[in-house]
Amino acid sequence: MGPLLAVLTPISHVNEHMLRLGRSIGAVAMALMVVAILIQVFFRYILNNALPWPDEAARFFMLWMTGLMAPTAFRRGGFVAIDMLLVALPRVLGSVINICLLLLSLLVLVVASNIGYNEVTGFGGRFTTAALYIPTALDFSEYMRVPRSWMMASLLVGVWMLVSVNVELILRAIIALFGGKDRMTPIPEAVSIGGSD
Repeated sequence: MGPLLAVLTPISHVNEHMLRLGRSIGAVAMALMVVAILIQVFFRYILNNALPWPDEAARFFMLWMTGLMAPTAFRRGGFVAIDMLLVALPRVLGSVINICLLLLSLLVLVVASNIGYNEVTGFGGRFTTAALYIPTALDFSEYMRVPRSWMMASLLVGVWMLVSVNVELILRAIIALFGGKDRMTPIPEAVSIGGSD
């Protein structure tokens, strides 16, 4: 039990701080996504002159928001799950099945990590977005198109964060299986809007 707790503690600490940063950046991405959508609604329906970039910007921010916030939901048990079978089974059997499901999830995440890496570095990552530009000069005289790989990096970063959370959850499940649940620091619960993190 001691070695597992020694491995779990730093992983849990890193995940806690990494996910806090991810939630903060994800909240900013969500706010920017809403601003981009409101700009598009105003220009399209009030001025009757749709802009080319807000749809793509909103998609960009949505992908990053999802990639950065999904690991927190996974860690806190926020994904949709049907766990009545695990609850109805004896504790040991339910725990073993839970560990098997987490190992299966880890396998899927490793495959997804490979897909994400190929999206960022492969053929599709060489293209640029159609309407998103960023300035390359301080006087805003030169611009470059945003590479598509920057958008697809959200998948890769999100999956890597999910792998880290999954490893933590596997360790927690194994420790709990052997009766060490009370020796682990609990995963912090979500706070309500307006609360402190």
